[in-house]
Amino acid sequence: MSRFDHRRLPAVTFGLDEEGLRTGRYTDRYFVNARMTFDAMAADRPGDPAPGNLGHAGVTRGEVADVHVEMQWFCRHSPSSLLCGVDAAIAMLRLCSRGSEPLELAAAEDGDLVPYGGDPSHVTPVLRARGRYRDFGPLETPTLGVLSRATRIATNVYALLEAAQGKTVLFFPARFDMHETQALDGYAYHIAVLRYAADHGKAPPPVVSTDAQGAWWGGSGAGTVAHAAIACFHGDTAATMLAFAETMDPVVPRIALVDFHNDCVRETQSVMDAFWPLWNRADMAGDTETAKRYALYGVRPDTSAALRDASVEPTGDPKADNGVNPRLVFALREAMDNAWRRWNLPPGRVEAAKRWCLNAGIVVTGGMTPDRIRAFENAGAPVASYGVGSWCFRNDPETNTDFTADITRVYHRGAWIDMAKVGRAVGDDSLLKPVNEDI
Repeated sequence: MSRFDHRRLPAVTFGLDEEGLRTGRYTDRYFVNARMTFDAMAADRPGDPAPGNLGHAGVTRGEVADVHVEMQWFCRHSPSSLLCGVDAAIAMLRLCSRGSEPLELAAAEDGDLVPYGGDPSHVTPVLRARGRYRDFGPLETPTLGVLSRATRIATNVYALLEAAQGKTVLFFPARFDMHETQALDGYAYHIAVLRYAADHGKAPPPVVSTDAQGAWWGGSGAGTVAHAAIACFHGDTAATMLAFAETMDPVVPRIALVDFHNDCVRETQSVMDAFWPLWNRADMAGDTETAKRYALYGVRPDTSAALRDASVEPTGDPKADNGVNPRLVFALREAMDNAWRRWNLPPGRVEAAKRWCLNAGIVVTGGMTPDRIRAFENAGAPVASYGVGSWCFRNDPETNTDFTADITRVYHRGAWIDMAKVGRAVGDDSLLKPVNEDI
C-alpha cells in the first residue's frame, strides 16, 4: 500500500521463495535456533516447569514455547526516512509464517515519512505483529532486509529529486547490484517520485532503465544507445543514431550519447547535422511519422571523471575540468542552439530549424550525487534531466536506513505484559493501520 492510492500490493507481486523463507534459509541462525528450542519444548514434556526462575514461578515449558508476542519494526535514520518495502514485509509474514492462526498485523504505508529523533526508546514503528513467536520470529531477518533496502533507495532518490529541483532523475543503478533486486529497487524509486510530487506540487516522470524496475508499478525500461553500440558502428555516433532512429518506434526518445571520442560538442554537431535534413524533408512533406523519427530529444554527455572534454578549457584543477561539468553543459547548449547556422537554410526554414535545435535537451550522467546536482543547479546549467546510478544505493552514516525489530510485549495468562529490553519501549503507533487478512 502506498499513501498515494491506499492499496496494498498483492502478495503474488513479490514472487517469494515461500518455502525458503518458512524454513529459515534466509534467516540469521540465532532466530532459527530459538525456534528449534521452542519446537522441542512444545513437543517434549510441555506441562513440566520451564527452566530456571520461570519454572519456580509456575510457568510451564509449553507456555514459553507457545508464547504470543508483540513485535515492532522501526527505522533509525534521523531526522526521517521515506518508507518503502512494507507490502513485501507483510507478504512474508502472511505467506511464510507457520501455524494455523493468522498474525494480527498493523502497518504504515509506503511513501510515509517516518521520523526518528535519535532515541530508540521513542520510535515510530512502521510495522507491528502479534502472534505466536515461533511461528513468525525467524522472519525478522528478511523483513528487516526488505524494509532497510527499499527505504534506503526511496530516501536517497528523494534527496536527489530535491537537489534537482523537480527535474527528472533517471534511475540508472541496475548494473551495480544483483538483478534479483531490480523490481524492489525500481518500486522504491517510484515511491520517491510520487512523494516528491505530492510534497512539491511537481510531477517529474519516473524513468527506469530496465523492465524489471517497473514491474511492480507498471513502468518499463527506457534508454537509447550505449557506448558498445557506437563501437560496433566503428565509433561513428551519427551513424549509430541514424540506425536507431530508423528502427526504433518513434515513441522512444532520440537521445544521443556524445562522449565516445571525448569531444561532446563535435559529436553533438555530427548527430544534429545528420538528423536535421531528414526531419526537415519529412516536415516539409507533411510526413509527421517520419519527422518523429528524426526529432532529436536530447544529447547525453557521460565523460569519465578521469578525462577533460576537448571543449572544456583547462583551469589546472581536474575537479573543475574533468568529467561532465557545468562548463561542458553550457558549451553544449551554445553549440546546439546555433547548429542551424551551419546548414545554409533558405529564409523560410530558419525558424523551424531554430525550434528543432532548441527542443533538444541535455541529459547529464556520470557520478551524479545530490551535491553535484546542486552544483549544476546553482550554476544555472541548462540541464534537462539527470541520470543517477550507484548513489541511489548509497549506505553510509549519513544515508543509513537500517531497521530494527523488537519484542515489546508478551501475552501471559490473559494479559499483555510489557517486555521490551532496556532502552526500548512500545512506540508511537500513529502511522499504523490494521492489515486485512486477505492481503
